[in-house]
Amino acid sequence: MSQPTRGAGAFPDPEDVARNKRQFAWTFVGLMLAMLLAALDQTIVATALPTIVGELNGLEHLSWVVTAYLLASTIGLPIYGKIGDLFGRKPIFLFAIAVFLVGSALSGAAQSMGELIAFRALQGIGGGGLMIGAQAIVGDIIPPRQRGRYAGLMGGVFGLASVAGPLIGGYLTDNIGWRWVFYINLPLGLAAFATVLVTLHLHKPIGARPRLDYAGTGLLALFSSAAVLLTSWAGTTYDWASPQILLLAVGIVVTGVVFVAVERRAEHPIIPLELFRERNFVFPAAAGVTIGIGMFATVAYLPTYLQMVEQVNATTSGLMMIPMVVGMLITSIVTGRLISRTGRYRVYPVVGAAVAAGGLALLSRIGVGTSYWMLALAMLVLGLGVGGAMQNLTLIVQNSVPHAVLGAATSAQNYFRQIGASLGIAVFGSIFVTRLTAQVADGPLGGQSIGAGGGVSSLTPEVLAGLPAPVQSAIADAFAAALPPIYLYAVPIMLAGAVLALFIQARPLSDTAPGVATRAEPVETPV
Repeated sequence: MSQPTRGAGAFPDPEDVARNKRQFAWTFVGLMLAMLLAALDQTIVATALPTIVGELNGLEHLSWVVTAYLLASTIGLPIYGKIGDLFGRKPIFLFAIAVFLVGSALSGAAQSMGELIAFRALQGIGGGGLMIGAQAIVGDIIPPRQRGRYAGLMGGVFGLASVAGPLIGGYLTDNIGWRWVFYINLPLGLAAFATVLVTLHLHKPIGARPRLDYAGTGLLALFSSAAVLLTSWAGTTYDWASPQILLLAVGIVVTGVVFVAVERRAEHPIIPLELFRERNFVFPAAAGVTIGIGMFATVAYLPTYLQMVEQVNATTSGLMMIPMVVGMLITSIVTGRLISRTGRYRVYPVVGAAVAAGGLALLSRIGVGTSYWMLALAMLVLGLGVGGAMQNLTLIVQNSVPHAVLGAATSAQNYFRQIGASLGIAVFGSIFVTRLTAQVADGPLGGQSIGAGGGVSSLTPEVLAGLPAPVQSAIADAFAAALPPIYLYAVPIMLAGAVLALFIQARPLSDTAPGVATRAEPVETPV
């Protein structure tokens, strides 16, 4: 794809995209608050999960508390991106914040696992709009050449949320109650809503009101749901050769084929197929899938390992994960500044994915008796790799597509990364639960009643602390044998991401931003 022609309304410097520097600063703060909320809610539940599933009695549904949010936000990503391109990003962004806040309030009030999973899905519907809205709006108001340093800050926020989430979740769970893991979103979300409402001023599309691609949207939702259900249920709830799993597999193929056929004829396709002719969309999107698998599978289950094997409380398990966020902050900010200074970006996703693979390999070696410094080193290496790759992939995509499809391209790239995250959490969760159940059954606890419900599904850190020392040791051994080896499976996937990133083409970064209007003279851009 060729670079779009910039009109007279383009702004040469990010500080000029609003009426003054203060307005721009407040706009960026509002966007970062919204992105912080979306990223935080992918991880804040992690350290609270053992307590939640124990209280609501359902370890077998553990992965769905996280997967429901990720799946819903993933389905919403292309929808928000395309609607923003067609109808304007600001009202859609505010709507997403409102939905997210309603989902947060309801999740905090949930009385069963079914309710919690449903309300987490509602939260995810809003959360997908927060993440893609913030990234697409940044693409509107900041030129690609200067976007590197801001993308670095966004990557830093994402990295901070990745580990601050478990820490905050652990503190709230230990001191106030797990329901505040969701209630804490309300004041932050209201602040983001008010800030964006007052300070953000964007171009408005003109022309006839376009028709949304309803058929494509529905097919994409069916495809995504079938993919995650298959990976969650296969080998655990149902046998791989069961009718349910085979039906889901057929559904994936059918909905995928029909989706492509529908998108070819749609006037405004939810994912424009011409994006797949752009190498700087295809390879960053594919690399993003691999990073999503490794990153989120680690963040989702490592706190549970720390609480059950190291037998620390939820807050301490969050603190123990700080090395990961330190690594992500360092490389996301440093590489962003280097990109803005030099205009070169191709090397960072390649090196980042390779380094992240090394971190996963180190994590696969931990177990009972492993020193914390070894664990901290593994998490630091993983964070350094992810921080150097993840956010820069979005910058590459945004610099390579016309502005008319910037939202759709940004959301599609995020969609594939989130698909990787959803599938990674579901697959790793299924393998983990299967291995843990087998370890408990085959070990010295086989046949014994543990937890309030008599099995591992009702086992919490609090219950574990009250069991006899030999039982605690046996459970720790079971968790240590079940989880860490799984990370080794993600190493070749992450290395594949490094290979894919080698095919990204280096192109000059644009020095103009097309998307901002002033209060006095709003400039309209065609759809």
